[in-house]
Amino acid sequence: MKKQQFISDYTVYTDEHELEANDALDAELLRMAHEATDHSYVPYSKFHVGAAVRLANGVTLKGCNIENAAYPSGLCAERVTLFAAQAQYPDVPVEAIAITARSENTEVEEPVAPCGACRQVMVETEERFKQPMRIICQGHKGPVFVFDGIETLMPFIFLTKFL
Repeated sequence: MKKQQFISDYTVYTDEHELEANDALDAELLRMAHEATDHSYVPYSKFHVGAAVRLANGVTLKGCNIENAAYPSGLCAERVTLFAAQAQYPDVPVEAIAITARSENTEVEEPVAPCGACRQVMVETEERFKQPMRIICQGHKGPVFVFDGIETLMPFIFLTKFL
């Protein structure tokens, strides 16, 4: 037996202003994700999540989380947004996705990362287009984490070649 370790590299910005100073396109995408939280339907959790994607053709799309009394019927903002991109632009790679959240119950001051199901959709999105996407995460305020590809968030990914 041998114990191993993996290390994940990512960039941390103190806030959206520092991100803006370094990457205006990513900062704009994050701003759009913040706007998308206003459209969330979250009567149960009161936890608003917004996402925005930038496609290789320059188009940007927004999405939000949607809850349902039958809990499995709801959908996360990340998947709403990625599925909308696929439906409208099926052959255009996703360059970046920004994710943010706010809560009616507490301040969300640290980056919110995608759930496992959303991460798996990101894996397949990257796999389909054969290129990584930037993943930009922030809470309602505070630091911004930027990951260069889903493997930095989920290093042991499940690939379609396993099927």
